Amino acid sequence: MHIAVIGSGYVGLVTGTCFAEFGDDVTCVDVDAEKIARLARGEITVYEPGLNQLVKKNLQAGRLRFTTDIGSATEQSLVVFLAVGTPPKADGSADLTYLEGAAREISEHLDSYKVIATKSTVPVGTGRRLASLIREHLPKPLGFSVVSNPEFLREGAAISDFMRPDRVVIGGDDEQAIAIMRDLYRPLYLIETPFVITSLEGAELIKYAANAFLATKISFVNEIANLCEKVGCDVHEVARAIGMDRRIGSKFLHPGPGFGGSCFPKDTRALAAIGREFSSPMRIVDAVIEVNEQQRLSMVPKIESLAGGLRGKRIAVLGLAFKPETDDMRDAPSVGIIRGLMRRGATVSAYDPVARQEAQKILPEIEFADDEYVAAAGADVLVFMTEWNQFRALDMERIRSLMRVPRIADLRNIYEPDDMRNLGFEYVGVGR
Repeated sequence: MHIAVIGSGYVGLVTGTCFAEFGDDVTCVDVDAEKIARLARGEITVYEPGLNQLVKKNLQAGRLRFTTDIGSATEQSLVVFLAVGTPPKADGSADLTYLEGAAREISEHLDSYKVIATKSTVPVGTGRRLASLIREHLPKPLGFSVVSNPEFLREGAAISDFMRPDRVVIGGDDEQAIAIMRDLYRPLYLIETPFVITSLEGAELIKYAANAFLATKISFVNEIANLCEKVGCDVHEVARAIGMDRRIGSKFLHPGPGFGGSCFPKDTRALAAIGREFSSPMRIVDAVIEVNEQQRLSMVPKIESLAGGLRGKRIAVLGLAFKPETDDMRDAPSVGIIRGLMRRGATVSAYDPVARQEAQKILPEIEFADDEYVAAAGADVLVFMTEWNQFRALDMERIRSLMRVPRIADLRNIYEPDDMRNLGFEYVGVGR
């Protein structure tokens, strides 16, 4: 099948590459000519494990192409995916400027029946509005369908999530369009992937509801962690026990400095905005957002108390990306925490395995180290910010010898408190 993917950012690039791997003929489109030129040479513009190899493989096979020409890509395709950004406005609602602009351009090049599928995370009602917008800009009356096909890709595991998803959601009311979308995902029938066929509105809401629920679990366990510190018990024991209840599940019950990234912060605020628009307040979601903001703020005094004041102190930070296996710094908890440390007079040296280039754009005022040990040298406190696997088995005796004062603020609970104290560290975690 010939498909086009409009938008070659994270979601668009993963989507287009994985469909090419399924054997489809894919054209990825973007307005950024420099990005398209790099992708056409096989140079990946986002960090995602395994994506580099898949792009090169499918470029060589001739199944994957990159262009700035939205017209030719649309004309050649039966399905056109919209995977452009929907950034938050000041009030938290999604900005659909790029999406609507792409829809208008597509409408000018429709020459036969096509399915327009939204991959971008969009507010409820967007699909209907896009259909009206396209209809208004058609050069001549022509049949087409708009469906919603939300993505559920985790950064760092996106290829696996696409190839072996928990479910595929397709929203629409045109049986022909739904049949085409089913056919597009036919390789997943072999692994018995569940398909959820619903309305446009249902599919649009499913994505927001899923992310909001996962964010709720994170904020919930962070509140429990804060209570654990006050009453004197270990949040890991509490979380493990409640996670054994199958109705609850163990995933996303890991305390830390709060959630970040490109999805949870944006999508919780957007869902709250949708609730306000439809006079159906999202009170739990509002609380999740507030708890997450407070959790980030509470990390600075935790580190300050451990350090005995921050003025003139040197803080080493390990991990800057919002999660492991990504270079994504969008809404990363590290940014606000580091700025808070510096406002109180600290200097910061940081190391991240892959996010240095992105972090330098946001935090140019800090020092960037070449590895964990260089970052720790002369530090008054070592802060574990992101739980990269390579941080789990460091030579902690060497770390202690390099530090000016052996103190650890383990914001991801990577190490056992007793082990660290036996090595001579002052140690604080989250909820322990």
